[in-house]
Amino acid sequence: MGLLSSIKKGMGGEEQQMPPTSPPAQTEEARREERATPDRIRVGHVHLCGCTGCVVALTDIYQGLFKVLDDYVDWVYGTTIADVRRIPEMDVALVEGAVCLQDHEQIQDLRTTRLQSKLVVAIGSCACTGNILRFSRGGQVNQPQHESFAPISDLVDVDVHIPTCAPTPQQIRNTIVMAYLLLKGTDDQKALAGRWLKPMMDLARTPFYQKASFNTLMQEVINQGLCMGCGTCAASCPVRAISMEFGKPNGTRDLCINCGACYAQCPRSFFDHDLMEQHESIMELIQGAMAPK
Repeated sequence: MGLLSSIKKGMGGEEQQMPPTSPPAQTEEARREERATPDRIRVGHVHLCGCTGCVVALTDIYQGLFKVLDDYVDWVYGTTIADVRRIPEMDVALVEGAVCLQDHEQIQDLRTTRLQSKLVVAIGSCACTGNILRFSRGGQVNQPQHESFAPISDLVDVDVHIPTCAPTPQQIRNTIVMAYLLLKGTDDQKALAGRWLKPMMDLARTPFYQKASFNTLMQEVINQGLCMGCGTCAASCPVRAISMEFGKPNGTRDLCINCGACYAQCPRSFFDHDLMEQHESIMELIQGAMAPK
């Protein structure tokens, strides 16, 4: 029995729902840490195993981050921004990094995050696909049989995937703004935000792409004549298994670790063409939300 299977069995089996756990009794100190702000959404950043590149991208929003914090978000959890020791209830949890299957405290933090959050957003390739951590074990050469790290959707349900390494600051900012409009906006704003988030929500429900390889990209995009030679797949490959030759990507099968990064970041792999017609309206909505009052 694999390590992941044994952990799932210990959590109640693959086919059973995880038993709900009651949140721990609040202490007076914990109650002081929660500051209710009715017009904002409660957002937190949960860091598991990764290089912290995603949180660096988050801080790279610069002035936009201050706007988000001033008008839309109560940042209630995060090792670098909020001094809070337990995972509180959140509207949106941004989870960065793969989960270490040998770290019981980390597994419990992930379960608590799922139970305490309305939307769980996996940011970055490590959280979405495991990325290079999928086949690694500390201090050893990467081998496919290793299973110390797994994408978070292997253990809990995830609502939104942002599968890039690292996501752009604009993409993280737009996801936060759209989540705010989805939860607090007017009916029209909720509809538009839902359409913007839909491709990334669909991606979270598609376990196929987490096991995608360069061969998948070859079959689904390149051989279909959809590749435009942008080179995003080669740039995203964490093990340099893809090179650009004569304007087209060429993969080395022996180096591919099946992390899915190339497939997830290809603009032609899961692109929602229906969204193109509403691109201008969506950009106006985001620009309006970020404009100074």
